[in-house]
Amino acid sequence: MRGLLLETLTWPEAETYLSAATTVVIPLGAACKEHGLHLPLNNDWLMAEYLKQRVLNELEDVVVAPTIGYHFYPAFVEYPGSISLRLETARDLIVDTCTSLARFGPRRFYVLNTGISTLKPLKAASEQLAGDQILMRYSDLDRLLAPTKHLQKQPGGGHADEVETSIMLYIAPDVVTMAKAVNEFRDGPGRLTRDKNNRDGVLSESGVWGDATLATVEKGRTFTETLVAGILKDISGMSGPN
Repeated sequence: MRGLLLETLTWPEAETYLSAATTVVIPLGAACKEHGLHLPLNNDWLMAEYLKQRVLNELEDVVVAPTIGYHFYPAFVEYPGSISLRLETARDLIVDTCTSLARFGPRRFYVLNTGISTLKPLKAASEQLAGDQILMRYSDLDRLLAPTKHLQKQPGGGHADEVETSIMLYIAPDVVTMAKAVNEFRDGPGRLTRDKNNRDGVLSESGVWGDATLATVEKGRTFTETLVAGILKDISGMSGPN
């Protein structure tokens, strides 16, 4: 590893490495959030763990904080096992994490984000931290994966779908049960719902939003490597002035 895992250091070692020249990476991935019938609840946690290892292997002057497994996932709360924090709690979780470490020197933080609903509280956290001259940026999956749009054959989606399932086939194939993958996509705003009578949500009996049956390892390799390249570019680009 070229980077450092914060939790493996002693506090005197942490004092040495947590300097103004250091960028702190904070992986963020739901440890319990539904991902259809074919992917585990800790799907996003596994993705965050994979991506953080790629960052550790590629970048120097980076300290990686422990992965955060809880955040803002309101679209999935009707599915057993799914956990979501309130938006304000999710925002403050990131703010408090950054300010705790910033007192020892770092002023640059990158949240290695694996969600979509997380973008709203992350934006709010970034704006709040900027008031204390702390720079916090974060991964935006839609932006980072935009170059791969031509590979996607599903009509729409964004959760436990063609893209996410392909990524998992590439990075953690043992947790994917493709025999249970389904195509379930209905367009519309709002959270996913299992209730056919709920007109305020988008019906998904499986929890999938998209076509998971189209997933392949080959697509997953392209999606993943594009995502990693974008994340590394994001973090490297933080080395200049705030």
